[in-house]
Amino acid sequence: MSVRETIIQKLETRFSPEHLEVIDESNKHFGHAGWREGGETHFRVRIATRHFESNSRVAQHRAVMSTLDDELKDRVHALAIEVLPPEGPFTLPQHV
Repeated sequence: MSVRETIIQKLETRFSPEHLEVIDESNKHFGHAGWREGGETHFRVRIATRHFESNSRVAQHRAVMSTLDDELKDRVHALAIEVLPPEGPFTLPQHV
């Protein structure tokens, strides 16, 4: 299973999100620290889940990071987390 697929599986299992995007942005980091041939080192997670409704932004990010602890220790160098409201909208401007 790819790192991306593992991230999706773990986040879906833990948070039952209304919306989830896991974007491999490794190609944007060619030559930077942590980049490896084959990618799967830099990810962006966009997640909307009712599990986060009463949590601070810091608590939301900690929950995602603790769920992906093994991946962050081994293969993933960078993880950007965007928490969206569970009622939507689920689209954000694309990052350049």
